Amino acid sequence: MRVLIIEDEIPSQLNLKRALKQTAPDLEVIGCIGSVAEAVAWFDSNPQGADLIFMDVQLSDGLCFDIFKQAKVQGKVVITTAYDNYALDAFRVHSVDYLLKPLDVEALRQAIEHCRALHAPATPIDYAKLAELFVPPTPKVQYKERFMVKLGDKIILIRVEDIAFFYSENKTSHIVTTEGREYVIDDSLDMVENRVNPEVFFRIGRSFIVSLGSIQLVTKHFGSRLKVQLKGQKRDDLFVSRSRTNEFLEWLGGE
Repeated sequence: MRVLIIEDEIPSQLNLKRALKQTAPDLEVIGCIGSVAEAVAWFDSNPQGADLIFMDVQLSDGLCFDIFKQAKVQGKVVITTAYDNYALDAFRVHSVDYLLKPLDVEALRQAIEHCRALHAPATPIDYAKLAELFVPPTPKVQYKERFMVKLGDKIILIRVEDIAFFYSENKTSHIVTTEGREYVIDDSLDMVENRVNPEVFFRIGRSFIVSLGSIQLVTKHFGSRLKVQLKGQKRDDLFVSRSRTNEFLEWLGGE
């Protein structure tokens, strides 16, 4: 069987070639390709394709599925990916196998045997449909867990769970803790808003970001405005911007 490797990382190419030699020495690696553009050009120049094609999902210039949109791919395909998600079983359903990285030799052997046993599918494989099924996992957002503030020659760490609200005044940003202590921080409120968990903190207006756990009461005020009262805080000027009222109510309700 003639094997084509489409993988943009040289170490991964070498590891796969070594594993193939160990697992199935009769296989002949006819090429290693590192990008969508190179793969499209290769298939255009080699319409006969290859007997077995190993494709990494993420290549240097896009996803391997882009190859199928631009070239006619001939050969049995084994997808290699570091992402283990629910859609991967769809590859096997469509007579395409997959391997998770780092590659396991036994899994590689089974994938090769699976491909050896395959006959031409009754209907053409819809690779475009498979591409729609594959959704790379959304990277987990890392929100700030603490803020570092300077107090004279001291550095104090304030945990986010101890923060009642942030506010800005005279171009200076402040943290107010649940115990009523107040500290100046270097970050602007725009920076703070992007760094704290939006499920826990809400920017009610241009000058205030409040913590959900510190809200004691929300009341309607003049002009249908909402006024926020925080536990243990004496501020009497926490109003929700009219433009954010609906969004604030949805946030309160956990929507």
